[in-house]
Amino acid sequence: MRKNKINVISLGCSKNLVDSEHLLRQLTAAGYQISHNPGRIDGEIVVVNTCGFIRDAQEESINTILSLAKKKQEGKIRRLYVMGCLAERFMAELIPELPEVDRFFGKFSWHDLLAELGKSYNHDLVSERVLTTPPHYAYIKISEGCNRFCAFCAIPLITGRHKSVPPEQILAEVRHLAECGVKEFNVIAQDLSSYGTDISHRMMLPELIEQMAQIPGVEWIRLHYAYPTQFPYDILPVMARNPHVCSYLDIALQHISDKVLDNMRRHISREQTLSLIQRIRAEVPGIHLRTTLMVGFPGEGEQEFRELLEFVEQARFERMGAFAYSEEEGTYAAQHFRDTIPEDVKQQRLQEIMALQEQISLELNQAKVGKTLPVIIDREDPDYYVGRTQWDSPEVDNEVLISKTKPLSIGDFHQVRIHQALPFELLATPI
Repeated sequence: MRKNKINVISLGCSKNLVDSEHLLRQLTAAGYQISHNPGRIDGEIVVVNTCGFIRDAQEESINTILSLAKKKQEGKIRRLYVMGCLAERFMAELIPELPEVDRFFGKFSWHDLLAELGKSYNHDLVSERVLTTPPHYAYIKISEGCNRFCAFCAIPLITGRHKSVPPEQILAEVRHLAECGVKEFNVIAQDLSSYGTDISHRMMLPELIEQMAQIPGVEWIRLHYAYPTQFPYDILPVMARNPHVCSYLDIALQHISDKVLDNMRRHISREQTLSLIQRIRAEVPGIHLRTTLMVGFPGEGEQEFRELLEFVEQARFERMGAFAYSEEEGTYAAQHFRDTIPEDVKQQRLQEIMALQEQISLELNQAKVGKTLPVIIDREDPDYYVGRTQWDSPEVDNEVLISKTKPLSIGDFHQVRIHQALPFELLATPI
């Protein structure tokens, strides 16, 4: 146990990670040594930034807390604090069940956490962070919360209403990170489409991204988690004309059946969804779309699932993930629908849709064989370098495995020629 050292463990999504990175900067300014390595707990204080989005994430958070509570009982850590989404959502239930935790804090209670440590929040550092990602890329969170209230989603129960980060604060953060050597900026939010509507009653995403792209040192900007309803179409010409904005868009569609979309309260129809995809692809030639789909939502019978499969086959998403519906306490779906689809049926549907996507991904990757592409190098493994194209977000998308025929620099861009395709990987040689 090292005195004056704090281990921060961040669970869940990249939005949580950004929160943890801002907290780490506040802690260093307060004089603490810090660590963000969950595999090496050596500080006298541990802070767990939890996820509470779906059941699996909640279980991971609880198991992490329990393992740390055991370390505290063994005298290996002195104080244990829990913050984040799980604490925000279930604090009243957690406090009596986990007495080993010294104190729980909500998702937005950084000031209280610092006060608990006898420190104060440093407002001058609002745009600064301690990066936990490789130094050449970072996540930029531009808003918090959501006003959409989809039937299945607990995010509004946790984060509250949509609130945009002021553009000047975002741009200051990007400038600071670019000056520190960050080249790739992954823009994230629960709902990119609504950015700015609470500030000026208009969609401000296009002008924000335009301004970000002008900052010296910014090479790639990638957009995650747009919402299909009331989509900000003005972002498309920005993507099409600006070489620093990747031809990539993460837009979760969830389903295509009108019946299921209506049950989900997505406020969009099948025809509107198809029109949206068609317009995006027409205005940004070569764009790679990532989407997320859900199987097993109440009302999805065999006919609706077959409709979803046909949609995947026709749309041919370059990147796609899927998950099975699980009922979340307090959501509209939990209150108004019965979760009657057996779990084995959900899992069978999940496997079927992902098997289809694997085949589509392979075919799309095969079309890249013989092409020369710029990639950014993430790391060096024993047998090859690992990089990504502009169409690949860290952690979730394809990787490019590059033979070691010449030395490449981690964090730099290099040209490679693709010589083989696998479903979720490309094999290449450096030029």
